[in-house]
Amino acid sequence: MTDTITFDALRPRLLSIAYRMLGTRADAEDVVQDAWLRWHGSAQEAVQSAEAWLVTITTRLAIDRLRGRMAERESYVGWWLPEPIVELDERTPESSAEMASEVSVAFLWVLERLSPEERAAFLMRQVFDHDYADIAEVLGKSEAACRQMVHRAQERVQQQKPRFDVPKDQHRDLLGKFIEAAKVGDRAAMKAMMAGDVQMVADGGGKVNSFLHILHGAGRVAGMYWSLEHQNPNKVAYRAARVNGEPGLIRYVDGKLESAQSFLVEDGAIVSIFIVRNPDKLTGVPQFI
Repeated sequence: MTDTITFDALRPRLLSIAYRMLGTRADAEDVVQDAWLRWHGSAQEAVQSAEAWLVTITTRLAIDRLRGRMAERESYVGWWLPEPIVELDERTPESSAEMASEVSVAFLWVLERLSPEERAAFLMRQVFDHDYADIAEVLGKSEAACRQMVHRAQERVQQQKPRFDVPKDQHRDLLGKFIEAAKVGDRAAMKAMMAGDVQMVADGGGKVNSFLHILHGAGRVAGMYWSLEHQNPNKVAYRAARVNGEPGLIRYVDGKLESAQSFLVEDGAIVSIFIVRNPDKLTGVPQFI
C-alpha cells in the first residue's frame, strides 16, 4: 500500500508535467500510468527520493511519447492545438491546482515551437523550478547544455508572450462583452474589441471544416463570427467557461457543441483567439446546450 499512497500523492504533479509536455489528457494519463507501472515494479527501498524518481521517469516517458507524436503532428490536417481543459463553473477549481497554472492554450501553443528536450528543460526550470543538476540528470546532458536549451527556449517563449499580464476580471469582462456582440452578429462591436493585427488559430484536425491558415486582422476575424451567425440565425449560442485556467467560451450551433475557444488579451484588446473544433479533443465538454 505504501507505494500506492506515495504515487497517488504525487499523481497530480506528474499529470501536470505530462499534460504540459504533450497537450492532451489521454497521452498525459497514459504516461502517468506507465510511470506507475515502472514505480510499482521498481526497487523502491533503494530510491532516495520518490518525487525525484517519478518526475524523472515521467519526463523521460513524455519526451519519448512527444518524439513519437512529432511525425503524426507533421501530417496533422491544419494547425494543432492542445486538448482544452474546460470548466463551466468558475467556482469549481480544477482537481489539480497545478493544472490551472501556466497552462493556458496560448502558452502551450508557444511550447509547440520547441523541441521535446527544449520543452522539458524549459518546463522543469521555469515552471517547476528544478535546478540545472536535476534537469541534466533527467535529460542525460551536461548542465551547460541544459542552460543553453533553457535560454534558447526562454527567448522564443518571451517573443510570443504578451508584455503585460491582464487581471482575470478584466479578461472576463471583455470576453463577456464580446459574447454579447457575437450573439447578435455585431461585427463593428467585435472588431472594436480586437487588436488590428489579431490572429485566429483553429484546429479541426481534418474531422470538421476549419481554417487551414491562421487568419489575421480584426475585420476578417470579426467577419467569421458574423458569418456564422448570419448563416445560422438564432441557432448560435455561447457559454462562458474557463478554458485552461483562463476566461474562455464554448460555442454551440443548433444546440450541438461546435468549439471551445481561448482568448489572449493584451492592453485591453483581444490579440489571439484559439478555437478547438476537433471533436476528438472536445469529449470532456458538454455536447449539447
